[in-house]
Amino acid sequence: MSKAAKKKIRKVLVVNSGSSSLKYQLFDMEKEERLAKGLVERIGAGGPANHSEALKKVVEDLGNPKDIDAIGHRVLHGAEVFKDSVKVDKAVMAKCKKLVKFGPLHMPANLGGIEACQQIFKGVPNVAVFDTAFHQTMPDCAALYAIDPKYYKKMGIRKYGFHGTSHKFVTQAAAEFLGKPLAKLNIVTCHLGNGSSLAAVKNGQCVDTSMGLTPLAGLVMGTRCGDIDGAAILSIMEAEGLTPAQMDTLLNKKSGLQAVSGVNGGDMRDICANAAKGDKAAELALEMWAYRVAFYIGGYNTVVGGADAIILTGGIGENSAEARERVVSRLGALGVKLDKKANAKTRGAAGVISTKDSKIPVVVLPTNEELMIAKDTTRLLG
Repeated sequence: MSKAAKKKIRKVLVVNSGSSSLKYQLFDMEKEERLAKGLVERIGAGGPANHSEALKKVVEDLGNPKDIDAIGHRVLHGAEVFKDSVKVDKAVMAKCKKLVKFGPLHMPANLGGIEACQQIFKGVPNVAVFDTAFHQTMPDCAALYAIDPKYYKKMGIRKYGFHGTSHKFVTQAAAEFLGKPLAKLNIVTCHLGNGSSLAAVKNGQCVDTSMGLTPLAGLVMGTRCGDIDGAAILSIMEAEGLTPAQMDTLLNKKSGLQAVSGVNGGDMRDICANAAKGDKAAELALEMWAYRVAFYIGGYNTVVGGADAIILTGGIGENSAEARERVVSRLGALGVKLDKKANAKTRGAAGVISTKDSKIPVVVLPTNEELMIAKDTTRLLG
C-alpha cells in the first residue's frame, strides 16, 4: 500500500497490561497530545478479577468512543517470529498464541485485550507492539545460553528480555535529561514494578537485560521468583510430583515477594507498610528484592564501562522512596550516595535522588510506554 493510500491516523488508543495492572491512554497523534489516561490496579488482588474485566472498565471510562482510528497493544513476547510491530490479523493472532508458553503471566491478557477490542471497536485496526524488540541488539555472548546450540536452532531458546518499550523510552528520556547524545549514552535502566527488569545500555543500545527466554528470570518480582538454580526446580518437581504446568504456575504466580512476605500479589506498598510495623517476613522480602536489584546494577555498570547514570522507573521505581533507598544504600562501592530529602519528595516525577558528589547520578524518570506504542502504531499504519 502506498503512503498516499494509507489512512490518516489521528486518535490512537493504547492498551498496556501488566501482571497486576492495566494502563491505558488515548492520544491525538497530530499533536502527540494525550486526551485521556487511566490505570486499573490490583487486578486479581482485591480489584477486577482479571484483565478482561479491567479492559471493560477502561472502555466504560472512555465513554465507548466511536472515533478511534487505531489501537496499539503491548504484546509481551515476539520471540524471533516478530522483530517489529505488526498489524493484527488472524494469522498474526495464531502465531502469537503459539508464543503464550514464553509469557504465561502476560500473553493471555495481551491477546485477550486484542480480541475484546476487535469486538468492541469493529473495523478499527489493532497493532501489536512487542516488548522484546529493544533488546535485539544484545550480543550473542549475552543473549545465548551455554547449552547445546541445537536448542536455540530448533526451539529458539535464548534470552529475549522484556519491558523493552519502557527501557527504550527512558533511554531516550535520559539522553535528553542528561544532555548527552543518545549514541554516546551509557546507563543502567531499572524498570521496577510488579514485574521488574534491568537493562545495560551502551552507546544508546541494549547490550544485556535481566529477563530471559520468559519474564521469569532476573529480579525478585511480585509473584515471580526471578533467578533460580534449574536443579532446584527439578528437585521440587520430583519431590512434589508436579507437572511442568504446575511448576510453571508455582514459579510465575506463587513465588517472589508474594511467597516470601505473605502479601497477596506481592504488592510493594503493602509489604513496605508491613515491614514498617516490624513484620519479619515483609522485611526479608524487601531485603531480598533490594539485594537482587543492587546486584544487577553493579554488574551492568561494569558491562557498560561505567554508567553515566542509573535510571529508576516503573511503579516502584517512580513512587516508592522506601524501596529506592534500600537499593541505593547498597551501591556505596560504586561511589553512589543517596540524597534522602530528594528521595523522600520524589514521587511520580523526574528528579535526581543522589547527592551532588555521588559518582554516578541516580535519576527517577517516569516511563511512558503508551506514547511509544502510539508512535509505533502511527508509524506502522499511517
